Amino acid sequence: MLRISLWSPPRTVSTACLRAFAGREDCTGVDEPFYAHYLSETGKEHPMREEVLATLSQDWRKVIDEVLFEESPHSLQFVKQMSHHMVGELDWSWVNHPEMRHVFLLRDPREQLPSMARDLGEIQMEDVGWDRHLSIFRRVPNPIIFDSRDLLENPEAMLRCLCGELGVEYQASMVRWEPGRHESYGVWAPFWYKTLESTTGFQKWEPKRGPFPDSLRPLLEESLSIYDEMRAVRLRP
Repeated sequence: MLRISLWSPPRTVSTACLRAFAGREDCTGVDEPFYAHYLSETGKEHPMREEVLATLSQDWRKVIDEVLFEESPHSLQFVKQMSHHMVGELDWSWVNHPEMRHVFLLRDPREQLPSMARDLGEIQMEDVGWDRHLSIFRRVPNPIIFDSRDLLENPEAMLRCLCGELGVEYQASMVRWEPGRHESYGVWAPFWYKTLESTTGFQKWEPKRGPFPDSLRPLLEESLSIYDEMRAVRLRP
């Protein structure tokens, strides 16, 4: 069995990637399994916090044993992971399991940060996840990196390339799907996934308009240095 962990900062196209893989007939999709652990550990007041805590295990050990390595009728498991959720003292030995592959998704912080601030208000590095993203990237074996803009500009080419790197066959269902809520989505979907649920595929990339907020510039400088370092070795068709 192949278990794919897609690591991502918030506000990328990570959920669309989950939808693309979970729509395959040979794949089980898992959505942000460490979210309850993160909320419990940090005390963050996110939308639908109580629903998340009631639905997912707050014990990272159980997440690893009972979710990441659960038995599955499918040959693929695709797990959407938020890098900033990995807080506290964790056992990282599981990332080296022979069934596991790690993929890292990027998004230009000049687009990501204003989007996050609109929903969460004041944000810091611990909210946007770039430092944690880089540390996980440096920890895992044979990481694959791809950029959300490349994906949105040419979904089929990028997904074919990614599938090739993972050693799985590309399926056309990965770029076209039925609108609505998918069974793989987390309980928080009613708040966070409204736009995605109206789509039938990846939406075309368009440049963001308007000035960048001055209040976010210190965070942007720190985030961009990490983004540029990782983007330099990204996967290309």
